[in-house]
Amino acid sequence: MNDYLTIKENMKTEIVVKKSKFIANLIKVSSKEQAEEEIKKIKKQYFDARHNCIAYRVLEDETIIERFSDDGEPSGTAGGPMLNILQKNNLVNVVIVVTRYFGGILLGTGGLVRAYSDSLQEALEKSEYLELIKGIEYEVEIEYPQFEKFKYYCKMNDIKIKDTSYTEEIVCKIEIEEDKKERLLQDYALKNIYLLDIKETSKKYLEKSIQK
Repeated sequence: MNDYLTIKENMKTEIVVKKSKFIANLIKVSSKEQAEEEIKKIKKQYFDARHNCIAYRVLEDETIIERFSDDGEPSGTAGGPMLNILQKNNLVNVVIVVTRYFGGILLGTGGLVRAYSDSLQEALEKSEYLELIKGIEYEVEIEYPQFEKFKYYCKMNDIKIKDTSYTEEIVCKIEIEEDKKERLLQDYALKNIYLLDIKETSKKYLEKSIQK
């Protein structure tokens, strides 16, 4: 697995080029199905626009799924250039839809490439980003008297408690960066933390804020 970037939240921007209005909707998604659903929503919202050009990159099971469409613009002038920008910025789990309301002035192929590229760049420049870091999800079992100590341990070691179930014992799902797992397993083996059991359930990417 490689590390990637994604956006923190959705971004909408607008530019005007020779009287044509370009509305960019940059949307965070987690699957191909969600990306396609978001595209349908935007096309329905801007049903009266001449073009809704799209590109997306989605990370699923360690594979990047990509798609783009020029939606009636000359081939290679909209979706392809926008996908190229997403690739160069190492962005995944995002879909870009740029809606064009034609202003009556033809832009030419070069002008269209610049307009659609500039629309996406404008949205990217105003966005905040998260790193997608290689991670592991574990399921751990803990006795009730040890839970507060374990929560403190997680807080001090950048471990996220994703879910907690209260049964005869406490069962937690936790997420940890892959390169920090050895310390967790060592602390468990040396009984620096008291867990009844720990087992790996999946490998995944974890979102992490970028330090400025």
